Amino acid sequence: MSKVIKKLVIGLTGLGLSVSAATAGEWRFNNFLPETRPESAELEQFVTEVNVALDGETTLKLYSGGSLGLPNTDTMRFLPKGAVEMSLMWANYLGRDAPALSSVVVQGAIGSIEEFEKAIPTVRDIYEEEFAEWGVSSVGYVAIPMLSVSVFCRNEQVRSIEKLRTKKLRVWARDQVETFTRLGVAAQIIPQDEMYVAMKTGVVDCALYPALYAHTVSLQEVAKYASFLYPMASGPYVIGVATDRWDKTDEATKAAITTAADALWNRTNQYEDDFQNELKARGKLVEGGIVWGDDFPQEDRDIFVSSVTETWEMLAKEAGGNAPAYRKRVLEALGR
Repeated sequence: MSKVIKKLVIGLTGLGLSVSAATAGEWRFNNFLPETRPESAELEQFVTEVNVALDGETTLKLYSGGSLGLPNTDTMRFLPKGAVEMSLMWANYLGRDAPALSSVVVQGAIGSIEEFEKAIPTVRDIYEEEFAEWGVSSVGYVAIPMLSVSVFCRNEQVRSIEKLRTKKLRVWARDQVETFTRLGVAAQIIPQDEMYVAMKTGVVDCALYPALYAHTVSLQEVAKYASFLYPMASGPYVIGVATDRWDKTDEATKAAITTAADALWNRTNQYEDDFQNELKARGKLVEGGIVWGDDFPQEDRDIFVSSVTETWEMLAKEAGGNAPAYRKRVLEALGR
């Protein structure tokens, strides 16, 4: 058992979690993404393939949209404790417990598919090493598209950093807060499930969000204007299982899961259509009433990337431990 697990004394009761027990032969698969997300459809196919292969010996059941009430920031705590048998994880959400994960890939630091493909093998290796310290085995991955992140605003078009400095901006991760703060923008983290109300009531003026997913959270109902700011590559989602459980799992079940997981990765690790999908998503949002403005100018995007680079270095130093070495390994993979 790792040193991290030995030190982890927060039980499920302490977390305020209450999850019904699985029936015999059932694996509960926690998915924090909404059912409307395309990744959730891919996970449903993964579950179906596993269940067909096992032919009733073991049943995998997907619970999407946070329906089990398990906070995605607590995955490193509840998964080794057996709250569920399997869970989707995203490293960017796990920085409180594993700070080094927050600086493996900082959003906005990788701006092309070519760079991203160079970095992915190294990123996966790092994830497996870090999760192992918490008693979690990485049994599969879901690639995240190369996203185009835009600024959605309530009352007026914003397409410059200078104008953005006059607004309150919703973001979803600490590295974004740091990056925008360096640029003089008032940014605050607001969870996805609170973003709609925050925009509608004016808690924030604008929200940072990928157009590809905006319709899944009805952002077009509370934002009237949008402009593209930067491309974003992210480390993949990870399918995790407690290492103790995985080690005790029979070979037939392991084979069914890993075979379906390989197919899942091959389906999602495709980026050729990302830009066309982005344009389709923008068109759908325009049909819903959003005015799509010109992109932020290249000069502003260059300034943004410079700020991201500074944030990446700062977060790695602050996290300490393995974080600076992880960042160095990713930079080497990128050829920088």
